[in-house]
Amino acid sequence: MQVAKIESKRFWLFVVLSGLFITNAITAELISNKLIEIPIQFNFGTEAVGPFTTIVGILPWPVVFLLTDLLNEFYGKKAVQRLSWITAGLIGYCFIIVGLSLAIPAVEIPNSTLADNDAYSRVFGQAQMVIIGSIVAFLCSQLIDAFVFEKIKNKTGNKFIWLRSTGSTVLSQFIDSYVVLYIGFVLPGAISMDQFLLMAPTNYILKLLIALLLTPLIYLGHFIIRKFLSENIKSHV
Repeated sequence: MQVAKIESKRFWLFVVLSGLFITNAITAELISNKLIEIPIQFNFGTEAVGPFTTIVGILPWPVVFLLTDLLNEFYGKKAVQRLSWITAGLIGYCFIIVGLSLAIPAVEIPNSTLADNDAYSRVFGQAQMVIIGSIVAFLCSQLIDAFVFEKIKNKTGNKFIWLRSTGSTVLSQFIDSYVVLYIGFVLPGAISMDQFLLMAPTNYILKLLIALLLTPLIYLGHFIIRKFLSENIKSHV
């Protein structure tokens, strides 16, 4: 009875974590065609560096980082890989639905605040290329993240949670940051190569800083999950 209860908790915990993972990933794709400014500036003598420009889609990614590490820790590499493929498929499904919605003319009502064809296309038309780039970047980064995470954990055991969490992010998010911006923005001509070479490092560095700042939350997540399951859980399904 106790084993069945624990397995039921593990199942529903996986469902909740997976739902949050998928929701944040798809949300990031849909909002990533908007650029935002990071109001940070560094002065080097007479030279000033900043403020920096990046995509607003970076906002949900900290949650994806956190969930990826927790899923890796408690359910293993295979579970993360399967979930990554499922999420990529759902992002592709989103791409199809958005594409269909673009093909259907909008009913334009005078003095209405609803989007007309031009406004809708400006927002979601660009998102199409962002979604294509994001699928490629997401799959590459997540599969690499799961692989590196497992390798580090096999070497360190249950120690150094911060090392496998941050270490797996260093390489995976480098790929994600550059690929999504190049396919989603450079190829369709939304930004120039010079802008790309300025934005991509900013995007990557911000993700790394966020990953470091999330380290306490990863430890907190470990504590909460272990307490919820009421036992030391093996890290594979």
